[in-house]
Amino acid sequence: MKIYHLLGLFAVFFFSACKTDPKKVEDTNEPKKTVPERIAEAHGFENWNAVNEIAFTFNVDRDSMHFERKWKWKPKTNTVTAISGADTLTYDRADMDSIALKTNSGFINDRYWLLAPFNLMWDAKNYTYEHNTEATAPISKEAMQKLTIVYANEGGYTPGDAYDLYFKDDYILREWAYRKSNQDQPNLVSTWEDYVNMEGLHLAKQHNRPDGGTNLYFTGLSVRKE
Repeated sequence: MKIYHLLGLFAVFFFSACKTDPKKVEDTNEPKKTVPERIAEAHGFENWNAVNEIAFTFNVDRDSMHFERKWKWKPKTNTVTAISGADTLTYDRADMDSIALKTNSGFINDRYWLLAPFNLMWDAKNYTYEHNTEATAPISKEAMQKLTIVYANEGGYTPGDAYDLYFKDDYILREWAYRKSNQDQPNLVSTWEDYVNMEGLHLAKQHNRPDGGTNLYFTGLSVRKE
């Protein structure tokens, strides 16, 4: 559950030897930012509203097999173009037929891998969370903070699933774990690395998995703003 802490209201007065010189009272009566908000902001979420189009290719290499999906997303109109070989499908996410619905499930998956920090804001009403300031990252074994989010049991593409996000004091994701149906043991763990800054968005291009044999990464990244 999101918990907002209200800061106190402080008035500071400075005095000179001859007279009182009142200073402007600083109003800090604003809710403290939540950990999900801080993670989203660390990855450039404040710049998202100016994005007209983002394009990316989702790649998975597993042993000798290569798989990829190419996407162009215009968030202001919420239209998506899926490119697979010579086939192209453009659809409005507000009005999807059965083919678009099936395609959109792939888009949601691939977009989540790229923009999970922003999904913390987009999905804020659909999950509960817990923050741990002292945790051990599953891959590097480094001391980090951990944010665990658990999605509601109904609706969406991942009902009841949980994610553990690991980060340091800069709130940039380093590792994460996915736990289906909020089970104790993770189904998947991977790194977040090879970050690039594109039009103010801080995006991780590489997700390495310790179990070997699988490489997940993004190519063809482009961001076009207003």
